[in-house]
Amino acid sequence: MNRLFFIVSIIGVPLSIVGSFLHWSDLLMFLIYCITIIGLASFMGRSTESLAIITGPSVGGLLNATFGNAVELIISFFALKQGLFAVVMASITGSVIGNLLLVGGLSIVVGGLKYKRQTFNVHDARHNTGIMMFAIIVAFVFPFIFSMKMPSHNIQLLSTVIAIVMIFIYLFSLLFRLVTHRGVYVSKEEVKEDEQAETPEWSGLKAVIVLAVTTLIVAYISEHLVDTIKPVGESFGWSETFIGVIIVAIVGNAAEHASAILMAYKNRMNVAIEIAIGSTLQISMFVAPILILVSWALESFMPLVFPIKELTAMVLATFLTMSITTDGDTNWFEGAMLLAAYVIMGFGFYLL
Repeated sequence: MNRLFFIVSIIGVPLSIVGSFLHWSDLLMFLIYCITIIGLASFMGRSTESLAIITGPSVGGLLNATFGNAVELIISFFALKQGLFAVVMASITGSVIGNLLLVGGLSIVVGGLKYKRQTFNVHDARHNTGIMMFAIIVAFVFPFIFSMKMPSHNIQLLSTVIAIVMIFIYLFSLLFRLVTHRGVYVSKEEVKEDEQAETPEWSGLKAVIVLAVTTLIVAYISEHLVDTIKPVGESFGWSETFIGVIIVAIVGNAAEHASAILMAYKNRMNVAIEIAIGSTLQISMFVAPILILVSWALESFMPLVFPIKELTAMVLATFLTMSITTDGDTNWFEGAMLLAAYVIMGFGFYLL
């Protein structure tokens, strides 16, 4: 898998640069940009993972929070800069339902077809789903309801306060998991897994260099990718919402998707579930609030108010995931239900 990502990056980066200068067709460049970003995202993930092991759990947790969804954040920033609020909000929605339903569903199905029953740490799952309830139900639904009877300047203020609170709660959750209650709810199986995974793939210097270089390249390609969204959407008849919910979300999180499925196949469901739910928390409680705060420096402010269709999809995905992960036990049929929900929602957004 790593070799495939390497080949994609080696071929994709020069093609992205040459194609942008020669003004190749928007559709062709859209495909090249998407595939190249997927390849580069794998290098960002591997370098971040190595740094997290080297620096220890506390700093490592912050690194994962910062760079775990860096590609998504970079793409959304350039879309935000161009005023494509619908794409930004849709990509956040797509990341939430994609991580919970697509990644979680595929991981459970792949692992369940090999093992009839797979277990994971129910305490961590309940902890994460509790935070997810706060993020989706409280922080997303609340401003939507209040925005109906509130002037625009108050909506901006409410969105800003909620964004700041969410960032602090997310940092507190890292403090809780990685410092004050580290190891309190860890099982013997997880200790064995951690011991096997404590060797970093790369040295600290190499990881920093790879992370810096790939971040710069991803930023360059993402800026050009955003420029192709409108023309590609018009040529296929796709709405900005569909592109954000499905296309951008999958591209921004492809490397993590592959990692979760691989972990489930190896019967490391603790890691697979952590990737699916943990990535959702990063998007909803870190990436989304950061984008809200960044929008203050741009020409127009993006309030934390999702359209009703996207909000409904996130709420349903959250409740369905909670119902399946509350017992610490999975099988392939539960994964199939998650995938079915993703297909239904994805087709609905396609028809918009």
